[in-house]
Parts: sequence; C-alpha cells; structure tokens
Amino acid sequence: MKTKILVVDDEADLELLIKQKFRRKIRENAYEFVFAGNGQEALDRLSEHPDTDIVLSDINMPVMDGLTLLGRLPEASPVTKTVMVSAYGDMQNIRAAMNGGAFDFVCKPVDFNDLELTIEKTASHVQQLRDTMKAIQENNILKMYVDETVINFMARPGFENKLLASETVEASVMFVDICGFTSLSETQPAATVVGLLNKYFDQIVKEIIAHGGYVDKFMGDAVMAVFRGEYHLDRALDAALAVRAQLQTAHDALPNGTDYRPAISIGINTGEMVSGNIGSASLKRLDYTVIGDTVNVSQRLQSAAQPNQIVITETIYERIKESFECQPIGELKLKNKANPIMTYEVVA
Repeated sequence: MKTKILVVDDEADLELLIKQKFRRKIRENAYEFVFAGNGQEALDRLSEHPDTDIVLSDINMPVMDGLTLLGRLPEASPVTKTVMVSAYGDMQNIRAAMNGGAFDFVCKPVDFNDLELTIEKTASHVQQLRDTMKAIQENNILKMYVDETVINFMARPGFENKLLASETVEASVMFVDICGFTSLSETQPAATVVGLLNKYFDQIVKEIIAHGGYVDKFMGDAVMAVFRGEYHLDRALDAALAVRAQLQTAHDALPNGTDYRPAISIGINTGEMVSGNIGSASLKRLDYTVIGDTVNVSQRLQSAAQPNQIVITETIYERIKESFECQPIGELKLKNKANPIMTYEVVA
C-alpha cells in the first residue's frame, strides 16, 4: 500500500535529497512525496491531496511556521499525522510540537535510515486509524440494514458458535400493511413509489421504537414488528393506535396532481414463538426472526383487516378489554385453521 508524504520545508535542496534517498521506494510505488515551502503552501497541497498520510514538517519557516501548521492540521486533515523536523538545539519547539499533537520528531541533520523507520511507524498508525474509521462507518451502515438486537448478539463472545441457536419466547407480533400500495406502484414513477414508501415506513418505525418494539423485517409494503418484555401486548396495541393516527393525517401530492392518502391494515397476535437465526448457514444468509403459529395468525389477521382496522382475536380481546375500546368484527376463516376465529377491532 502506497504511503503519501507531504514534505514541508523552505530549504530548496531538500526535495532533491529526499527523491535521491528514497528513489527505490518511489520507484516501487511504496512512497509518494508532495512538497511545500511553508505551512500555507502545505494546507493548499493537503486540499489537493486529501489522502495524505504523513506530514513531514520543519518548524522554522516563513509565511506560516511548522507549529502554526500543526495547529491547523486536525481541521484540514484529521487522520494525517505529523512528524516534526528540527535541530537538536531547538528542544523547546520540539516539546511544543509534541504537546501540540505531533506524532513524532526527527532531528537535523536528518538520518535517513531513522527517517524511514519513523515513516513506516507513522504510516502503520495512520492505516490503523483509517481501518478504525472504516469499521465505524461500516457499522453505521450495518445498522441501517440490521436490527440492533442482531448487532448486540454479534458482539457477544463466541457468537459464531451460536448462529443457529434458538429459544422460545413470549412476545407480541404486529403486521402493518399499507393498503393498495401495490396498485399505486403500477401507475406512478418508481422514484415516487419508493419515496412515499420510505416516508411512511419511517413514520411507522418511529412509533414502533417509541413503544419499545423492534422491526423484524420489511416485507414489500408491509412491516413486521416484535414486542418483548413487560406489557408487550399493551405496547404493541399502543403502537398500532399511534401508527394509525399518524398515517391517517398523512397526504401527499402525486405527479399527476391527485392527492394520495395512505391507509393501513394491522394484525396483532401474542403468545409463544421461536426466536433465532433462520436460513442457510452454508449460503451464509440468515435472518434473525421469530416464527410459529402466533406469528402466522398475526399476519393472517392483518390480511383480513380492512383499511385502518386493527384486528385481534377473541383471546386477546378478553385480556385487554378493560384497557382498550374494541368492537366485534365477527368470525373469520383463517388459512390453515380448522375452525373460524372470532375477531375484534381495536378502536381506541
């Protein structure tokens, strides 16, 4: 990997000396040198070469000295590290430079063997910083695609050996579908459809998180959310009511001038379910999710719900009827259920 070094010194012959002493490294494309005659020129060179790894700077220079440049570098190039060059008798300035954030220093007359070792050490440190920053950026991107529960699971010691582990949990599941969005996608530009869908998803997700749930997955124009812990059923119902209230006030103008007002259908169920990584380990594609009859019923309740309905079973109604206002819908025949199930709509 090539190391880019900015040499800042007002001695005119230093550039030629550097190129002679490091000609093999330059020829092998291991080092690339950029030169500046003072601190101000160095800042200009940095703007032209933002991938600079090391600044090798003299202290005493006209226009802008090395100490002033050192103070400007964190803003100009945060990852770049500075090695100061000065005479043995200038120890006060060397101390000031080290206290000001210089990574290291070398003394004049320059021992080029020592300078090469210093460059290698500094370049290694800069690469570690870049790798760390990249890892942080990748982690932030990962959080956009993976639930925080999964990221915390990955951080546990020995998580690789637990990838296919599962557990039975007591939780509530909520499916939220944006009604009629499929037909909208057939008549509107792709950018409009994606923009609206992401906007509505964002409103739904904010309410889910605010009520202590987490998004298990996005499924086309639907969201599957899971609520665990204390009062998980109550929190799921509160979230559903908040989502409905939020979306009922939404409206957006479509490119053809019509006003689009989204409607949602919601199904909620609660009980035992299996939680774990589902998928193919050999393909290295796993989905940390919940499965089971409780989850299936929740999705089928959502499919049966009319626009802006929150549908639950009679069993759930009996548990929450003193806390939530509900009204009967009637018996519904759900897929893979031998007998019809009595259902209720949560009103408030």
